[in-house]
Order: sequence, then C-alpha cells, then structure tokens
Amino acid sequence: MTDAVGALLEQWRRERPDIDFSPIGVVGRIMRISRMWDKEIKDFLAEHGLEPGEFDVLSTLRRSGAPYELTAGAFLRTSLVTTGAITLRVDRMQDKGLVTRVRDEGDRRSVKIRLTDHGLETVDRILPLHLANEDRLLRALGGDDREQLATLLSGLLESYGDTPAPPRTGTGA
Repeated sequence: MTDAVGALLEQWRRERPDIDFSPIGVVGRIMRISRMWDKEIKDFLAEHGLEPGEFDVLSTLRRSGAPYELTAGAFLRTSLVTTGAITLRVDRMQDKGLVTRVRDEGDRRSVKIRLTDHGLETVDRILPLHLANEDRLLRALGGDDREQLATLLSGLLESYGDTPAPPRTGTGA
C-alpha cells in the first residue's frame, strides 16, 4: 500500500522515466500533510470559538510573559503578518474581549496589544487541548521519529532564513 503521493510518483516514473521525480516525494507530502493539518487545526479551534490567527495572537502574547503584552511593531516582527492583517485580527479579538490596546507609557505614539483576563484564561484553557490535538495528528510517529523529523524540518527552514528576528536594542539603529 502506498499513499497518494506514492501513486502519483509511480505514474510519473512510468510516463517519464527520464526525469527524477524524487523531490515530489518530499515536497508533495509536506504540502498534502500541511493542508490536512491546517484543516484539522482550524476545525479544532473553531470548536473553541477561535480562528487559527486568533490563537496565534493569544499564544504569542502568552509566551511573551507577564504582563502579556507586546507593541504592535514587536508583535509584527514576532508573528510575520502584515500590519493590515494584524489590525483587523486585533479589532475582532478586542470585540471578543480577548485583547485590548493600551498606550505605551514610555512612548505615547506606541500602542501595545495586551491579553485581557478573559484572553489569558482562554489561551491557558485551550493550549493543553491544542497540544493534545497536535499529538493526535502525530500519532503515527514515535518519539524518536518525531525528534528526527523536527530536526530535519528545522534544518530545511533555517536554509530558507526562517530564524528568529534579532531582539531590538532600543538604540534606534
């Protein structure tokens, strides 16, 4: 038995044995599993009244540590979303009572996005459930396989420059 990508590869190898189709074996499988997992995660979060982008905001603020707030600029650097996307997302989340905007006391031009008590309770309640759901998505892999796959994928991401943004120093540089 083979997966859908394996069947596709067999067809291509039969039709064009002169071409190396091995990249499809990796890229095609990553793309298919990504689409499947995106749907699974979206459906899971919808059961809890959240969209994936909203959970991203909640978890980004939560892992920033108390007082669970970031300037809009710092949030944009951390999450790699566009200014327009984050503005609309934060607007919706503020309407739900999950976050609030507060003026930075040190720089009145700067606005911080802060978790509300409701937002903190929400992320703390859903996070363990989300991790259990992700564990379920990986059920076919044992611990060593998960670790090896994570290492390989990390190396691939790093090769594309997907590394943490350097911390801002505040020197204006």
